Order: sequence, then C-alpha cells, then structure tokens
Amino acid sequence: MQRKAVVSLPLLGTLCVALVPVRAIADEGGASVWLPGQFASFAAVPGDAGFSLEAMFYFRKASATAGTSFSRGGGLLLGYDTAEQYLFLTPGYTFADPVLNGQLWLGVTFSAGRADTSVWGVLATPNAGAFSARSSDSAAGVSDLYPMASLKWQIGSHNIMTYIMGSAPVGTYDPNRLAGVGLGHWAIDAGMGYTYMPASGFEVSVTAGLTYNFINPTTRYQSGMDAHIDVGMSYSFSDTFYVGAAGYFFGQVSPDTGGAALLGGFRSQVAGAGPQIGWSFQLGGLAAELDVRGYKEFAAQNRPEGWNVYVTVSLSRARRPEERAR
Repeated sequence: MQRKAVVSLPLLGTLCVALVPVRAIADEGGASVWLPGQFASFAAVPGDAGFSLEAMFYFRKASATAGTSFSRGGGLLLGYDTAEQYLFLTPGYTFADPVLNGQLWLGVTFSAGRADTSVWGVLATPNAGAFSARSSDSAAGVSDLYPMASLKWQIGSHNIMTYIMGSAPVGTYDPNRLAGVGLGHWAIDAGMGYTYMPASGFEVSVTAGLTYNFINPTTRYQSGMDAHIDVGMSYSFSDTFYVGAAGYFFGQVSPDTGGAALLGGFRSQVAGAGPQIGWSFQLGGLAAELDVRGYKEFAAQNRPEGWNVYVTVSLSRARRPEERAR
C-alpha cells in the first residue's frame, strides 16, 4: 500500500513554483512559429500558374520531464504533456510571368486548432511518502495568420527556392492559461530551399531558414532566434505516386530574453525523422495531391519531444492537354 505524506502549505507552494519552468520551456511556452517538418520533398520545384488551395492537417503529441534528487533522500519529478490538432488553409496564386527570372508565388495561411496541455509534479520524501499535483487546460479557436511569398528557379534537374514568411498574432491567446492556440507575438522567417530532381525518379530536397521573434507585448518575453532545416528524399514509381523519408532539425541560435531570469538562458532543439508518401490524381478540372508524412522526435532539449503527423491536400487548376505537351 502506498504511503501518503503529510505536506505543509509552504511545501505545496514550493511545488507549484517548481512547476512553472516546466511549462515555460525555451521558445516561450515551448512553442515556435516555425513548425518543424512543414517542408519536405519537392519543396523548391516550381508549380503550375494560377490559383491554388492547400489544406494541411497537423497532429502532435509531445511531453517533457525534469527531476532532481535531494541529498537526504527523496526527490522531485516534474512533467509537461501536450496534444495539438491544427488545420492550416493556404490559398495562393502562382504568377505566369517571370519575376527576376523566377516563378513568384504569394499566399496566406489561415489556421485554427485545439491544444490540450497539462503539468504535473510528484514529490517523494525520504520515508517513502509521496505527494502529487496536476493541472490541465484546453483551448480551441482561431490561430495566428501567416502571409508568405516564394521565388523558384529551375535549371535542368536543379531547383532553387527563396521564401519569406510572417506571423501575425491574431489567434486566441491568454498568457495566464496553460493551453493556447496563438503565440501572442509577431515573427518573421526567411530561408532558401534546393531540390535535385533528375529524370531517374529519385529526388532530394533541403530547406533551411531562420526565424526572428519580436517581443511579446503582453509578457515582455522575447523568444530567441530559431534555425531550422527540413529534408525530404523520395522515389517516384510513376508520375502520380511516390514514397520516401523526411526529417528535420530545429534549434535556437540565441537565448530567450525577458521574463524570469531563470528562463532567459534556455535554448531549445529537437530533431525528427519518419516516412512519407504522396499520390496525385485529378478531380474534374482540378489537379489534386495527397501527401502524408510522420515524424518521431529525438534529441530534444528544453522542448517537448514526441511525434507528429502532416496530412496535406493540395488543389490547383488541372493543366489542359496542350499545356502538358509544352
């Protein structure tokens, strides 16, 4: 039978204070503007001119733990768990006329989602007693807005891309809650991508970028600058079907500032890898593409670690036979 320890009010307060650093992981609240893995295969390949619509479903489950032991026995174990589901809708337009000898695409991503977050702590005493506490919260609603622009060039089997993306804090945000679907601050992200796609059916893509986070005006907290690399490799068995693998690395290159001094020096990082599959088909006058990829995370520091899945459906105008022949 488990023995229950009698805990005084001052000790209970100490436990609650100790829980705070767990939820305020690096990149304020453990969340970043850039979703690691959002680029994969064919990232830099030019698309067809005209309007397009992309729907991306994102699922994530992750956790983080921290603990310490006391010199006279016992210890403290803290935990953070999160589950997220988001829908990202991106209407965009690809220009037919070249811009700087490349293909210009402009789009904006609207997002909505739900986040379920909990923190917990277990205090073990020297006499084998234990005290535990847990707090949970859920939030749902409209998330932030992400305008984006890209330029792509194709030279034989080589495809090059440069992009810039902003993050506007229009989403549901409350700094006094554990869960939230908005980040509460502006940010800007820019980078470059490369895709090697010869006629053999093999393809490899690399996309790298940097995120600059502005100060959160509500909390006066500023997340550090983030670096990220997304990679994808695939083999196309036909013009409509491919399989492959994808991965990413995400890491802060400068520390957070502001807020509690204890949190200011934290830098986060995480890596992930997993399979991907894609299928193209036609729906009437629309060209459709379904892509699914999943990542198992590892090597996390000061950031929750778990798994995530991307399911993406892209729609654009189907090319007429005379256009395909060009």
